[in-house]
Formats: sequence, C-alpha cells, structure tokens
Amino acid sequence: MKKQLIFTIALFLCSLVANASDIQLKFNKKGQFKIAQFTDLHWIHGSPNSIETAETIKHVLETEKPDVAILSGDVVWKDSVKEGWLTVAKIFEEAKTPWAITLGNHDSEDDLTRDGVFEFLEGMPYYIGEKGEELTGCGNYSLPILSSQSSKIAAVLYCVDSNDYPADQKLGHYDWIHFDQIDWYRKTSDKYTAQNNGKPLPSLAFFHIPLPEYKEIIGKDTTHGAKNEEGVSSPVVNSGFFCSLMEKGDVMGTFVGHDHDNNYIGILHDIALAYGRVTGADAYGDFERGARIITMYEGKNQFDTWIRTKSGTELLYYYPSGISAQEEASAQYMPAIKTNPKKQGVAYTYYEGRIKSTDRIASLTPLKTGIINNISLAPASAQDSFAFEFKTLIKISERGMYRFYTHSDDGSKLFINGKLVVDNDGSHNARRREGKIALEAGYHELKVLYFEDYMGESLEVGISSRSILEIPIPDNMLYVPEK
Repeated sequence: MKKQLIFTIALFLCSLVANASDIQLKFNKKGQFKIAQFTDLHWIHGSPNSIETAETIKHVLETEKPDVAILSGDVVWKDSVKEGWLTVAKIFEEAKTPWAITLGNHDSEDDLTRDGVFEFLEGMPYYIGEKGEELTGCGNYSLPILSSQSSKIAAVLYCVDSNDYPADQKLGHYDWIHFDQIDWYRKTSDKYTAQNNGKPLPSLAFFHIPLPEYKEIIGKDTTHGAKNEEGVSSPVVNSGFFCSLMEKGDVMGTFVGHDHDNNYIGILHDIALAYGRVTGADAYGDFERGARIITMYEGKNQFDTWIRTKSGTELLYYYPSGISAQEEASAQYMPAIKTNPKKQGVAYTYYEGRIKSTDRIASLTPLKTGIINNISLAPASAQDSFAFEFKTLIKISERGMYRFYTHSDDGSKLFINGKLVVDNDGSHNARRREGKIALEAGYHELKVLYFEDYMGESLEVGISSRSILEIPIPDNMLYVPEK
C-alpha cells in the first residue's frame, strides 16, 4: 500500500512538470533560444512511412535539442486522425520538448474540425499551443519568450492560422489570413511593444500557407535555398498581413510550409520569408526529410537558421545580413589597409556641371573641399547640376561579409579599396542599389561618387552584416584618410 502511494505521488508530480501551464519558454544563460520547425508531416496513422517520419523528428530533437518545436501545418490527416495526433504528441512527450502547432489546409479535412484539433490536444504533456481568441480560423496566439536574467518578456513567437480554402472558388484555391486576425496581431504587437517601453520585441511568425510576397524574393541575392515548385502556392487575395508586419516592426521573419519542394529563405523590406523543410515521409517532395532550425539571440534583432536532416546540416543563413555560411566560406576576403587614422569624418570634393554619369565627374572642375561627419549633400551650393566625391576610411570590427547600399537621386557608385561594390549610376529618380563584399577586420578605403542632374537630390549610404541590422553607415565607423 505504501509503495502504491509513493508511485501515485510520483506520477502526479511528473504530470505537473509536463503541464503546459508550468512550461515557460526562456532564453538560456548564453542568451540563445532554439526553435525546431517541423512542417507537412502528413501523418497517416498505421502507414509504414509514419515510422520514418517519427525517426526524422526524433533525430532532430536529439541532435538539436530545441527549446520548442513548432509544427506548421498539415500535421495529421486521413484515417484515425485522433490516434495520429496521440502518436505525434507522444514523440514530444518522450523527448520532453515543448511543442505547439499552426494548422494547414489539410488539418480539418477528416473527423476533427479546426477547433476540434485544439480541443483534443489541450492538456497533453508538453503541448503549449492555444486555441486563441474567437477569430477566423483557430489557433491565433502568441508565445512569449522570457529573458535569461528575469521574468521579463524578451521575444515573441506568433502562431497564426492561414486557414484552408475560400468559400468562393473565384477567389482562388487557397484562403488567406483575414482582417480580424491581422487586427489581433496588431493589437497584440502593440501590447508587447508598450510593455517594452515602446520598443518592438524581436519576434517570429509561423503559419502554413505562404504569403504572396514569397514570390517577390525569388532570384534576389539575399535569397538562398531551392525553389523546385512550379510556383508559390499562396493565396490570390493579398489581405495585407505583410504590410502590418512591416508597420509594427517586430517580426523579423515568417516561417511556412505547404510547398514541399521549396526550402528557400530571403529578405523583403527587412523581413525574412522562409520555408521550412518538409518532414513527413508520406508527403510529396524530393528533399531529404528534416526540419528548419532557428536560433534567436536575446536583445538582438538577429537569428541564424539552417536545415537539419539525418545526413547533417545545410543552408546555414544569417539574418539580418541575408548572407549564407556557404557564401562566407567561399568568398575571397579583402585585406585591410595599414593605417591608423586619428580623426573621424569624411573628406569631400564638390563640383558643379551638367553630367549624366559619375564617370564624368573627373572632367569637372573642383569648387571646394572639406571634412564632414558623414556622407551628406549638405555642402552643396546648387540645387541641380552638381557632384561629389566622398573619401573616407571605414572601420570594420570583425571579419565577414558586408552588404552596402546607396539610395540616390540621381546617380551614385560605391567603391571599397578601389573595387566597385554598388553601381547605382545614371540619371534617375530615387532608387536603391546594393552589393556585398567580404572584408577582413580593420580599415578599408570607402569612396562614393554622386551627381545630381535635375530635381530631387538625395543620397543615403548604408551597411549591414551578420551583426549589423541595416542602417545608414554611422559616424563612428568613418575616419578621415591620412594624407
């Protein structure tokens, strides 16, 4: 009797430990937080392929040891859905890994509704997903991540239902994130921002169906990974969710599934748009099954992400730089120059005359020279038909790949140690051009040529890297070249 009582008490205590209400997501002592995104399990209870899917999930959990797992839709389908969910839940319970879900278009096609899935999973060990508010779809909720040093919220994960199919077939094959969901996100984001003294918290968003904006990053040099699908299976209707993400300024990246043969990631307007890696062996697709891993860094708008499979890791990618580890490894790094400047600033030469290309600046007569704090058009005496040559030394604190941009009206070019990095030349309205270069730590010569033809003069020069969120180059990185 005494042994039975002890056993009963032990079981009760174990259930308390695994209860969702007792699980807190928290940055570790190193200020890191790791997420495993599993997507498109397409779990069919009793299928031999489900054994392979389970082995893939277990391998990822054992090798990566994530702080949380997010299952981003199309998890369990076809026959014996409840048994399938129980089996999937058991994998995370045995691994003692907190897990949450967003729903896909196939998750309500059988004997469980979207509400029913969340009601069925509620209370399961290590499950921390929520049904959320009464909105379109089901499972619109946020998961706060606490600071490593306190109980203060330091970051947020948003889980959003991208729904399934529109009622009107004329509106396309796939549904979209609706206005009431967007309103919920905006209000929730505002709440977290207010709690953080008005500063948006670094956040990520997970849902199933990709946004229409996923089409816009294809072919960009910040986009890495494979696009093997014929297209992007996004909604035809663009409800503006991406615009709200931009406006609120908290979400660094969105992570979806749905298109099994796409696994690319890229950046649009400072937001990463990423596919996961298909996980289920019963799902279509040629990729080796696995998961996308994301590591967030406390207090920083920064994350690293890669694909984990049984074969190892691939496609390591750094946000906010949009640079991949493969690029860094294969790049030829430009050495720093030997110099020790004493004064911060930028040397400029000012010209006037009507030209149509920066190449013609050398034909103009210099009118004045000087030193200013940063690259600026402030010394210009004319409103039109003038030009500048800016020369400075940029201090690079750590070896790595760096992305530079110019946003100018009219033409501009940016050179590092004499090498053309950004070509934004020609007579044109305000526009942006960018380029990247691998640099050793130390000082490098930076030169910018600029001309204004007619109306709308403007120039901004910026930088980003693995550790620098894109900004105009700050004054404290620029030094006056030694004569």
